[in-house]
Amino acid sequence: MKIIQVQKNYKSNSKGVVATVGFFDGVHAGHRHLISQLKQIADKEGLPAAVITFPLHPQGILNPTVKPSLLTSPDEKLEYLDEAGANICFIIDFTSEFSCLDAENFIKNILHKQLNVQHLIIGYDHRFGRNREDGFDEYSQYGAECEMKVSRAEELEGEHISSTIIRRMLLAGCVEEANIMLSYSYAISGKVVHGNHLGRTIGFPTANLKIDHAEKLIPGTGIYVANIMLGAEYFRGMAYIGTRPTVSHSGEQHVEVHILNFDREIYGETLRLEFVRFIREDRAFKNLEELREQLIKDRDAVLLT
Repeated sequence: MKIIQVQKNYKSNSKGVVATVGFFDGVHAGHRHLISQLKQIADKEGLPAAVITFPLHPQGILNPTVKPSLLTSPDEKLEYLDEAGANICFIIDFTSEFSCLDAENFIKNILHKQLNVQHLIIGYDHRFGRNREDGFDEYSQYGAECEMKVSRAEELEGEHISSTIIRRMLLAGCVEEANIMLSYSYAISGKVVHGNHLGRTIGFPTANLKIDHAEKLIPGTGIYVANIMLGAEYFRGMAYIGTRPTVSHSGEQHVEVHILNFDREIYGETLRLEFVRFIREDRAFKNLEELREQLIKDRDAVLLT
């Protein structure tokens, strides 16, 4: 996939593209259904399939006090868009100035004049432009005025899918349901840092992670079955998200993982955790022995998954 950062003076010299627009957080099953339709139309018209997106969430620009939790880092989003079949990804900086652009000017001056969009595919419920004032009928009119075809994509059959719904599921620990909507296992990555080494004393050493992207959504507190990637190696383990209530009262959230059948020093290495299934909620235990007994049960649950 070719990635193009669109500057104010950018002007495409290609014969045109078939394109769709969106933030595409998560690049979930609904997004992939849209991109599949985009690809089919583009192939039929002999043009590249282009996705137009933004590096920062529009909500965070429109309201600086809001810091949306994201399902994908910028690099992950590009990886998933490529995997979904996009040939080109145009990245436009979503600024306060850009947010004031109405749909007519966006279609005529950005999509038509700069990006040479020949055919615009609109997500079945997607709206864009200042305050989302216009809808599909207006988009079609603006497109016709600059000889751009505008089509509405078909909705994915079944349960409604959105990034917002998936975020809620992950925060509730419903990772299996979220993974179905995503069409892949939700993952976070982080560097292994030193902790208090308490896990070693009870036979469950853990890798403590400093998450790479502060804006990435961390699933709800609890114990999870997880797949762990260390470079090209793949392991099974149990991930912990919580405040360590048995041994700490700081309220600070931690992300840790106990890797099964693993005994190596990996401080400074980056791990990727893929969440497979929720095992149980986080809770305080009376003592370390009670915690150890529960961790044995948790490990057995992982081995059975």
